[in-house]
Amino acid sequence: MRRLSTYLLAAAALWIATFATANAGERVKEFRGSGNTTTAIFRVESPWVLDWRVDSDYDQGVAIDISLVEAHTGRHVGRVLHTKRKGNGVKLFRSSGLYQLRISSSLARWTVKIDQLTREEAELYTPKKSNGKRFNL
Repeated sequence: MRRLSTYLLAAAALWIATFATANAGERVKEFRGSGNTTTAIFRVESPWVLDWRVDSDYDQGVAIDISLVEAHTGRHVGRVLHTKRKGNGVKLFRSSGLYQLRISSSLARWTVKIDQLTREEAELYTPKKSNGKRFNL
């Protein structure tokens, strides 16, 4: 009986791990750098998140600005991030398309990950308010 319980517990854990992995966000692209660039084109379907991290050897003078651009037209969709400090965060998007990121940075090492989400995962996302305003693209 004890062996059966252990087997059932292990099977349940394996099933939960498989289910959680199947529903996890899928990595679309990852970009890393330390200067100014326009990234390669990436295709995403709604919803998706941009997961960013900024690091530096300095506490002052750090700056990064990231804008979302439509890949084929070059149209500026909007500013994704503007900060003058080290840190990290995520931003949820509810638009599909072919995009690029225009990144301008100073004294910063940056990593940007684009992850495709399921609708269920997007519902769990709670955006922070910035100066009392919500920014959605």
